[in-house]
Amino acid sequence: MVRKLLLGVLAFAIVAVLVAAPAQAQATRTWVSGVGDDANPCSRTAPCKTFAGAISKTATGGEINVLDPGGFGGVTITKSITISSEGFEAGVLVSGTNAIIINATTTSNVVLRGLDVEGLGTGLVGIKVLGGLGSLHVEKCTINNFRGANGSGIEVATSTAGATTHVFIKDTIVRNNGQGTGGGVFLNPSGTAVVKASLDNVRMEFNVFGFKNQGTSTADVLHSIAAGNSAAGFSAVNAGAVLNIEHSMTNNNGTGIVCSNSVVRVGNTGIFANTTAVTTAGVNCFSFRTNDADVTVVPPLVQINAQ
Repeated sequence: MVRKLLLGVLAFAIVAVLVAAPAQAQATRTWVSGVGDDANPCSRTAPCKTFAGAISKTATGGEINVLDPGGFGGVTITKSITISSEGFEAGVLVSGTNAIIINATTTSNVVLRGLDVEGLGTGLVGIKVLGGLGSLHVEKCTINNFRGANGSGIEVATSTAGATTHVFIKDTIVRNNGQGTGGGVFLNPSGTAVVKASLDNVRMEFNVFGFKNQGTSTADVLHSIAAGNSAAGFSAVNAGAVLNIEHSMTNNNGTGIVCSNSVVRVGNTGIFANTTAVTTAGVNCFSFRTNDADVTVVPPLVQINAQ
């Protein structure tokens, strides 16, 4: 009788463990460390080694935190997630491939904070968005040296029909990027996918182009600098692209601002020391409030009082 009772208790315990295991498989907050191990549960006291190792153990909508300095490798993101480093070197170093790929759903929200993304001159894209995504937030990051085939620092290449992706880039440096069709920050949706972006305090330095949007995309750029880019500082290309620039600067680029059959509005912005100040194609390139330039802009932006 006692033996049967013990066997029954043991069986109940096994069932309870099996039922509980899936619920405990993913945590809302996980940790990575330069001396971690991906065999660990990614807890505070037993952190993982890489972002790829941690993301499978992090629940949708959860957060991966960096415990101490380290290189945490490339990662593919397919769900809502935050990857955050405050105060520690959080390296994502790749060669000949993309560093961070985001291919999630249109209801997913991704936050990348405090990351140092390095492409070693052969990396393809530092942060690449595919398919559809609800929102991408890039904060306090550095994206450097992605010069592989058609390489870019950040490329938003969404393609989900009718879906709108919101992109927010703040307090970030994008430098030394671009090859072929790529450059610094590239909004490149296809089909009927839509991108709406906001850039605040972003430095785009020594890329092929600093910032470019095409397809059905709207970008608002504030307090940002495009400098030393070989092709162009800021550019908007084709009828679906809208670019609004205010309180910013474009200097020492091949062309300061390119407006090509798109809508570009520029206000309170400095345009200095570019080989060509502004190039325009079409009649939807506007200057509002006050802009400063060291040369006469030919052809001129259309002067307006409000737009």
